[in-house]
Amino acid sequence: MFGSYREFFPYYVAMHSKPLTRRLHFTGTVSGLALSVLGLLTGRRRLIAALPALGYGVAWPSHWLVEGNNPASFGHPLWSLRGDFQMISMMFRGRDGELTIIAWDWLSEHPEHRTASNWAEPAVGLAA
Repeated sequence: MFGSYREFFPYYVAMHSKPLTRRLHFTGTVSGLALSVLGLLTGRRRLIAALPALGYGVAWPSHWLVEGNNPASFGHPLWSLRGDFQMISMMFRGRDGELTIIAWDWLSEHPEHRTASNWAEPAVGLAA
C-alpha cells in the first residue's frame, strides 16, 4: 500500500484525525517515556515497561472509541512508531492544526478510509 514512510505519514495522521485522539496518544507516549526514563535513571527496571504499556494502553482504545478505526500499528508497526514520535514532535512545537489539515486532506482524497467518527464534522483548527 505504501512505498515509503513519506507516503505513509499522511495516512498515519489521517488515522488520528481528531485532536482528542492525538492528545491521548501524546499523553500515553509522553507519560510512558517519562516513567521509562525514570526507571532507567533510578534502576527501577520495571518502570521501563511503562512506555509500551501506557503508550499503547492509552492510544489503541482511542482508535476504537474516538476515531472509529483500527490502529495503524496493526499493519505498519515500525512506521507507526516513527509516525507517533513525529506527530508528537509536531504537537510539542505547536503544529497540531497542521496535523488536522494533513488528516483532512488525506481523508478527502481517500474516502474509503473515512469513518462516521472521523468524517462526521468539519475539521477543527483548519485556520491554525
